[in-house]
Amino acid sequence: MCYWLVVALIAWGGIALIGMYWRPLRASSAATIFLAMAIGCFANWLRNRTFHCVIAGPLFLIVGFLLLLSELNAIQVNREWLWPTVLIGIGVAYLLEMRYARHSAKG
Repeated sequence: MCYWLVVALIAWGGIALIGMYWRPLRASSAATIFLAMAIGCFANWLRNRTFHCVIAGPLFLIVGFLLLLSELNAIQVNREWLWPTVLIGIGVAYLLEMRYARHSAKG
């Protein structure tokens, strides 16, 4: 968790620097935060092989790009559906990891 947090914060800082010049990626943008979390998940998966990051990383990346496109007015995103989808996706990722880790520890 600590590794993920450090990488995500560094990624957020880097993306926020871009946001100083390109407004859609400003530091407080949800797109910036989700993209940084995706980078943190991918880094965590590469280092620790954390199963839930295989699901959460792409989910965060997709949500980040959808929010970025929404910020650019390229598409309309129904945020009422977006947040529950993210929460359910993360919940499923953790449940699958608990089930997968339990079975692989026994085997």
